[in-house]
Amino acid sequence: MARKVVVLGEVRDGALRNVSFEAVAAAKTVAEGGEVVGVLVGDSVSALAESFIHHGADRVIVVEEANLKQYTPDGFSQALLAVVEQEQPEGIVLGHTALGKDLAPKVAAKLDSGLISDATGVEAAGGNILFTRPIYSGKAFEKKMATDKLIFATIRPNNIAPLEKDESRGGDVSSLAVQIKDLRTIIKEVVRKASQGVDLSEAKVVVSGGRGVKSKEGFEPLQELANVLGGAVGASRGACDADYCDYSLQIGQTGKVVTPDLYIACGISGAIQHLAGMSNSKVIVAINKDPEANIFKVADYGIVGDLFEVVPMLTEEFKKLKVHS
Repeated sequence: MARKVVVLGEVRDGALRNVSFEAVAAAKTVAEGGEVVGVLVGDSVSALAESFIHHGADRVIVVEEANLKQYTPDGFSQALLAVVEQEQPEGIVLGHTALGKDLAPKVAAKLDSGLISDATGVEAAGGNILFTRPIYSGKAFEKKMATDKLIFATIRPNNIAPLEKDESRGGDVSSLAVQIKDLRTIIKEVVRKASQGVDLSEAKVVVSGGRGVKSKEGFEPLQELANVLGGAVGASRGACDADYCDYSLQIGQTGKVVTPDLYIACGISGAIQHLAGMSNSKVIVAINKDPEANIFKVADYGIVGDLFEVVPMLTEEFKKLKVHS
């Protein structure tokens, strides 16, 4: 059954986030040969439409308005609902990011639609679309099927592979005029506390520190290793509570959920709350002085030793590999 599926692109620092392309790939499965329509919402975002098309969108609708310069749930929901009203799609896909987690339930409620959130997989089966999503803090997985006419889902970043970029693809780009009004929130300024560089939720490599790093300075060797590997630095709640780093780096049940190709846990004991945020990583390496630490139960590889000795050694070895590669 061919469907029309709308995908909201998420823009950060003047570029589309990678999860937008992953959402397009998921939408292709939902569409089952139908049309995938990319949606760009913002103040000056039309230049990004071509990138959306190169990654699989068949056409793009741009909603530009001064009140959409910064994300607000009221403004973006008005824009997305206007697109849905015009296009009448059978599916909507967003990234399960901070924006998606905030916006999707609001839009679903307005549309009186169900919502499948935090999907890590999508497949077509006998005319139905099945979504795989983790439950019980990642200890089990369930498959859900949308029974409404509208299939509405958010997908977890770094789980569904984006389509190969094809710069020869072409598609129509159109504008939709929407008057954004009655905003209850006005964003005056955005102050970013997160570290610059690779986005933690989309990083292919994450180097995380726990209470074992002992201080703010203890995160410096972790940052150096992450830089060499082209990854991002994360932290356990214990490290954040101890004021070793900002809470924007927190990974776990009450922080970010990450699924990188490689997760290196340094000085992290492996509390269940932390495991909920990283246990689905493809390869987990644990570095801890305590051989009985719980983190070793989920790790693919374990190193029993002092992280302040092991991490610099790893950094040097990876530097050598990069030089000879």
